[in-house]
This record gives sequence, structure tokens and C-alpha cells, in this order.
Amino acid sequence: QVQLVESGGGLVQAGGSLRLSCAASGRTFSRYCMGWFRQAPGKEREFVAAISWGGINTLYIDSVKGRFTISRDNAKNTVYLQMNSLKPEDTAVYYCGARDGSYLYTNGYDYWGQGTQVTVSS
Repeated sequence: QVQLVESGGGLVQAGGSLRLSCAASGRTFSRYCMGWFRQAPGKEREFVAAISWGGINTLYIDSVKGRFTISRDNAKNTVYLQMNSLKPEDTAVYYCGARDGSYLYTNGYDYWGQGTQVTVSS
């Protein structure tokens, strides 16, 4: 099992940067695919990025490619989402998720963090 605690959200102007962190507990953390999702007001939760358990393979939704970078430090039990060149349309509650598996997944996650608000002003 994995317990996830997120931090790093806040308010930023368009073009700025934020780094989200997701601290995880659980002895099997390094064997989980980790993902970031977001949910804007009135919208469905959408997949943003994922990283495999070994940190070698990553996957991004098209709208964030080249701007966001997902990474993980298994020694610290932490996954990050570095967000650069932020746009107002990135405004959402961002959630960290974990799925037991050795591949990249866009759905079927087993555990979730509480969410952290990211607001990007024009």
C-alpha cells in the first residue's frame, strides 16, 4: 500500500513555474507507476503525466509536453512534477496517484493524494 501527501501548489502568473511534490510511504513505492492528474472546475479529472517505477520511462499528455517534467527519487519516496511556462488553462487541482505495476499507465490507479490547488493568472 501507498500513502501519498502532496505539496507545492499555489498561485503563479502565466509563464511562471511551480514544482509539485508527492511524498509517499510504503515499502513497495519503488515498484509503483506514479502519475499526476488534474481536475479543473466543471471538468473531468484528466491524466497529465506518468513515470515508471524505475524512472526511465515517462508519458505526458500533449498539452504539457515540453513544459512539464515528471521525475521520482525512490530513495526519498518522492515524485515531482516540475511545471514551467504555466498557462491559465493549467489551473486545476492536481492529484498524485500510484498504480502497482512496472509499466506506464494512464488510468487504473490504486492510491491517490488529497490534491493541491494550482492557479495560474493571466
